[in-house]
Parts: sequence; C-alpha cells; structure tokens
Amino acid sequence: MYHSFKTCFLLTMASALFVYSSLTFAKTSEITTLTTPLKDNLVILQYHHVSNNTPKITSTPPDVFAEHLAYLYEHFNVVALPDAINALQNGTKLPDKSVAITFDDGFDNILINAHPLLRKYDFPYTIFINPALIGRSSQQLTWEEVTQMSQEGVTFANHTLEHQHLLNRQKLKSNNSHNQYEAIENEAQWLTRVLNDISQAEAILKGRLGYSLRYLAYPYGEFNRTLSDALNKLDYVGFAQHSGGISSQSDFSALPRYPAAGRYAKLDTLKIKLNSLAMPVLESKISDPELSESTPNELRLTLDAKDFNLSNVNCFYQGELQPITINDDVLIIQLSDNIPVGRSRMNCTARSKSEKDRYYWLSQPFFKANQNGLYID
Repeated sequence: MYHSFKTCFLLTMASALFVYSSLTFAKTSEITTLTTPLKDNLVILQYHHVSNNTPKITSTPPDVFAEHLAYLYEHFNVVALPDAINALQNGTKLPDKSVAITFDDGFDNILINAHPLLRKYDFPYTIFINPALIGRSSQQLTWEEVTQMSQEGVTFANHTLEHQHLLNRQKLKSNNSHNQYEAIENEAQWLTRVLNDISQAEAILKGRLGYSLRYLAYPYGEFNRTLSDALNKLDYVGFAQHSGGISSQSDFSALPRYPAAGRYAKLDTLKIKLNSLAMPVLESKISDPELSESTPNELRLTLDAKDFNLSNVNCFYQGELQPITINDDVLIIQLSDNIPVGRSRMNCTARSKSEKDRYYWLSQPFFKANQNGLYID
C-alpha cells in the first residue's frame, strides 16, 4: 500500500501517451509509479480531542487513535487534504481507499497526543482553527505551536473567528435614544455579518501562516443553502459533519466528514465507513438542511445506479428504517414529521455490486432551531 507519496505516472491509450497530473501526498520527494487502482473517491475523518480527560462525545482516547492510525497505515492511502480536494475538483482520480485526516477546534492535546503518532507514520493532516481563540485558554494551541506544526507539514484552515453557531440571528438595537427597540437581523444583515467573520478569520490565518486555503469547516456542522451558496461564489470549500464519501461530483460547499470520536471511535464500525463510496447523486430535491415550516416532507434523489440496485438502498433516521418509493431512477424518501430540535441526519446506503464489502453512502443533515429561533451546543 502507498501511505504518503508524490506520484506521477503515465497512462497509455490508443498508442498515445497521457501524463497523469502529479499529486503531492505527505513528504516523500521521489516519483513513484502508481500501481494502486484509481477511484473518484475520498473519505475524510473528523477528530476533535485526542485525550482521556476531555468530553467523551468529542474525544478519541490516545490508544484508540493509535489503533486507527495503525489500521490506516496497513489498509489505506492517507493523503493531504489540499492535494485530494484539488485533484477531485480537477476531475483527477485518487488512489483507491484514499483517506484525509482532519481536526476541529485547535486543542493543544492534538499536539501533545496526536501529532507524534501522525509524524511516526508520516501522515499529513489538517486542523480547522478559530484564530480569535488561539492562545486564549490553556486548552488551545498557541500561535507559536501553530507555526511549529505548520513547519512540520500540518495544514491549518478556517473554522470561523470564535466558533459561534452561524445560523443564529442576532438582535439589533436602535441608535435612536427616543425610540428604543430590538429587532432580529434580516437575511442580508445576517449573511453580511457571517461572511465578514469568515473573511476576518481567513485574513488572520494568511497573515500568520503565509497561505490561504479558503477552506471553511462549519462550526457544529451547521449551514444552510444561502450560506453555502455564498461561500461557493467566494471560492471557498465547505466542510460539514454529516457522513459519506466524496467524489468529483460532490457538493464542494458542504463536504461530508465521518466523525471518529466518542461512540463513533470504535474501529469495527469505522472500518465500514472508511470503505464507503460516494453515492452517485445526479439530482437532490430538498429545499434546505435548515428546517422551516415550508420544508417538504420528502427527499427525492436521482441516482446513477450502475453499481448498485435501487431496491437495495436503505435509509435510516434516528435508528429507524425509512419508507422509500422508487420511480424509475428516482428514490423518494418520506421524512419524519417529528424531527427534533438541533442537529440530526438521515443516512442512506447501498451495497456495491462490483465490491461486495463496500457501500455507497449518502447523508442528509437537518438543522432545526428551538422555539426561540436559536441553535444550541
């Protein structure tokens, strides 16, 4: 298996020689002839803490994390996130079983507990940080540590200034002392504020590190179509927290990542996710992951089902199998009437015909505010 490499190879077609664009993975400088099969597929793992002394829901114990890395070294190709995203955006296939490793929030236990293990395997990885929080608490990395890690091959990207719930609308106060009142931001005011927060964070990262990836990991994985479309127009790549593989046809304004902490850290179940394939969605009809009274009660997916049977697609929500109707190549999934406040998601899978141990995977996130119109931790 290839675990970190810079590869350039030749493909022969119709007696012509085509040069496959070189990809830089990790730190190997030699040019290697690639024999690993190629796929239009990437899986991204998401971690927060690597520690025994932090909230369990977002923590991966160091010994479990070491187990993850050993398994990845033996069975997968760990690739640098920027190289993989650039390849997929340009329609270039990746080595089969390519995996990228990411962390959110910039905790110091990443440096203390995770970084030495990742360097042992020469695995590249990316940390999404909140620039305004760096160095502000004993649990956060300092800018000196960020610089040190950057020099050792770690890439850093945008997680907004202070990790706020981006979908929350703020109250506005009147400047007129004779007519005091409060109002809630309208959509234009909200979007301007949020985009300004993101651009400020990006500017700080560029000033500190000398580069700007224009990647954004949504805090809490929360986004809506208005925000993701606006970021897409600004040439950002968005990363969320729902599940699934990624292909060149994915929505690059809200790419899925598999959480690998808490109850999701068990290697036995993580193995299935690591082997997942991006569901080939030709069209998806749902208005917005941010739910409102006008949200439709069904999800319609037009799928390219060459390598799986539509009748074998299973969709689960809150652990329960959801009713599905098939109309030609369109999958119609009935949505629950009782979607709870907060964050939830529906996962749909289908077994591959050509690779029996692998599943196509699609996740649809839902975000629902509380009765006060707010999202909470």
